[in-house]
Amino acid sequence: MAGERIKLEVSTRELLGSRESRRLRNQGLIPGILYGTGVEPHAIAVPERDLRKALTGSSGMHTILDVVVAGTDSTHPSILKDYQQDPLRGKLVHIDLQEVRLDRPITATVTVVLNGAEDSPGVREGGALSQVAREVNVEALPMEVPEHVELDVSGMAMGDSLRLSDLPPWEGVTFLDDPETVLATVTVPMREEEPAEAVAEGEEAEGEERPEGAAEGEGAEGSGEPGTAEG
Repeated sequence: MAGERIKLEVSTRELLGSRESRRLRNQGLIPGILYGTGVEPHAIAVPERDLRKALTGSSGMHTILDVVVAGTDSTHPSILKDYQQDPLRGKLVHIDLQEVRLDRPITATVTVVLNGAEDSPGVREGGALSQVAREVNVEALPMEVPEHVELDVSGMAMGDSLRLSDLPPWEGVTFLDDPETVLATVTVPMREEEPAEAVAEGEEAEGEERPEGAAEGEGAEGSGEPGTAEG
């Protein structure tokens, strides 16, 4: 369950642009935008260390961030709306924060965690457990958004599928995706068959016949055929 609120102090970005963003990152700050309710988006800079600490707590990415802009006394309850990462290092390079009202539902994407795979009869028989969907969309009050949802797969037999409708109901949380969305399957492992080309070669070797005339022509020295040397 989210239910966690962490204070996050940010500063206003006076200058914009890629050069300024690089300068901020070199100082350990992450450039971002704070989207408010009924106000213009606000360009901000967030200490990377403070943000990482806030988002690695028990509520993860669904932590409610009580954003305080330097020089003001007001608090803006917000959620992480979007973020960009460096493709090589994986570090955050830009964030979008969205101010929310704690008494109004929001939509969020949460991770699906599979439990009990080792007890699944289908897996014990050699079946392959596949997680088809790793995330689902939900609607809930900001403080009620779950960190993740758990799906019990311990009873799955060979050929079984579990869908969104198989998730246990969660009070205060509405699943928004199609109830028939497949989340996990147990399939029969594919049998390894000998390549057709290899089989064909083997069959040819077993029943191989000499071309017509091969027996007569083989080893017949001085037969007078074109290309032979006589005398």
